[in-house]
Amino acid sequence: MAAIQEIQEEIIDEFSMFDDWMQRYEYMIDLGKSLPLIDEQYKTDDYIIKGCQSKVWVHADMKDGAIEFTADSDAIITKGIIAILIRAFSGQAPQDIIDADTAFIDEIGLKEHLSPTRANGLVSMIKQLKLYAIAYQTQLN
Repeated sequence: MAAIQEIQEEIIDEFSMFDDWMQRYEYMIDLGKSLPLIDEQYKTDDYIIKGCQSKVWVHADMKDGAIEFTADSDAIITKGIIAILIRAFSGQAPQDIIDADTAFIDEIGLKEHLSPTRANGLVSMIKQLKLYAIAYQTQLN
């Protein structure tokens, strides 16, 4: 499994291939379509990320010392955003997720091209993924 930093670099490279934000949005929508689907049993209020304008459900499971995330959203752009985050963090050790820098989000220009409510949602998504990591890391200690 590639390290978080390597995956983030790949994402930055992929986004740099597009000249304008319409192309980047289309790419994000495609990424959202490729998101591993969350099991329907996790599409409940217990798994909803608070602070998102759209509904975003995230489930985390620990397998062989790594956290596997699945997610879904009722909005296509939001689904693309969570797909990017899951690509960067899924399959990683809890401590690596906790320690991970999320500057790649700024490097691809995502925050500046989102509405304020979506940008807040993005922050909430990152926070939730890191909270799952903290919970699993606590179980390991």
